[in-house]
Amino acid sequence: MPIRVTVWGENVHEQKNKAVAENYPKGMHGQIASVLMEDKGIVATTATLQEPQHGMTEKRLDETDVLVWWGHAAHEQVDDAIVERVVQRVWQGMGLIVLHSGHFSKVFKRLMGSPCALHWREAGERERLWVVNPGHPIAKGLPRYFELENEEMYGEPFSVPEPLETIFVSWFQGGEVFRSGLTYRRGAGNIFYFRPGHETYPTYHDKTVGQVLRNAVNWAYNAERHPELLLAPNTPVDKAIETIVERGAKLTNHPKA
Repeated sequence: MPIRVTVWGENVHEQKNKAVAENYPKGMHGQIASVLMEDKGIVATTATLQEPQHGMTEKRLDETDVLVWWGHAAHEQVDDAIVERVVQRVWQGMGLIVLHSGHFSKVFKRLMGSPCALHWREAGERERLWVVNPGHPIAKGLPRYFELENEEMYGEPFSVPEPLETIFVSWFQGGEVFRSGLTYRRGAGNIFYFRPGHETYPTYHDKTVGQVLRNAVNWAYNAERHPELLLAPNTPVDKAIETIVERGAKLTNHPKA
């Protein structure tokens, strides 16, 4: 079965900024989905902020193996109930790929439990991404480094938790460096943060960026779901694996929800 990917796009700048509209006439989400579909093992569809429930209905998430998230100008417009719905699906095992300014999304900040803040500059600088973990599946088929001629600068410190793995480190013409490819595990869900993708530049038309995204989807995919991770059931004495005798005072007779 193909990996079912939903590409979530804010779809705001495409409607308001001429440069963004010219770079992405089908929307950034549409271009990212097209790039992913170059892998015959991936089926990608899109959802946007403007759809009912932001396109993140229970049914849609049931049909999503990996969610790709891009946002920038309208993070606060994403309903908290939808954020919690997405987070719970990640805990259960849905893969999540967060792109560029999605570092400040409610979803990513909720999962990281940290400010996710950084330094930035919009000056069309060259970005050189070094592959610092060449044996990782996300780096499969990539050169030692690759460059994007025009990108927004992100600089350290990046106030996220220590990652499980660092895949890429970026250097910018102004001298800053940034951990630009990070993996995490939250519950049963695999998470990858990938830095490039400023909307006024054609980053998601770059062939190497496309390869990274396809690799990341394959890495993040997990066929299993673990809804039991959301529960905290009481195990009564008579259900213990070994025979035990209850003793001592009890705080309550009610099982935990």
